[in-house]
Amino acid sequence: MTDEAPPSRPPQDAQQIGSPEQFAALAHPLRQRLLFALGRRPATISGLASQLGVAKGSVSHHLKVLRAAGLVYVAETRQVRGGTEQRYQRTARRMVVADPEAAGTAAMFGAFAQELDRSPEGSAVRLRHLHLGPDKARRLRELLVELVDEAEEDEDDQPVLGVLVALYRPAGPAGGG
Repeated sequence: MTDEAPPSRPPQDAQQIGSPEQFAALAHPLRQRLLFALGRRPATISGLASQLGVAKGSVSHHLKVLRAAGLVYVAETRQVRGGTEQRYQRTARRMVVADPEAAGTAAMFGAFAQELDRSPEGSAVRLRHLHLGPDKARRLRELLVELVDEAEEDEDDQPVLGVLVALYRPAGPAGGG
């Protein structure tokens, strides 16, 4: 049997991220790469190591951290040549950081920056400060969430793209206004 399994959806559509263990787990770039790799179908440690070009021991360690944080689980187990093979899967299709914490968010952005460096194609990153009243800010937040949550995906043979969206109110005045 190969490391390809039929497409399988994670058991949850969305998972709230908020615990220190989850922020710590998401802070490492390899763990984020593992989560991307597990986005559509379960995979074995060997399959992930081959796909990502890293050692099986490293994949195993980082999967244990992700599992302890509740971000992946063992979706399938089977006996193979005197051992047990496990296939891991993400617990949710998307992750929602409801109440970001500075340290965890900084670590996640650091991992995000490393992923941008590894990206084979041009990426789009924008930072802009907008002057918006409460109603327009609420509507923009709703549109951004809807855009990401409802994006229609192509077939499994297409590249995986990461999407990170943040809307926030700066602590101090922006642009002196």
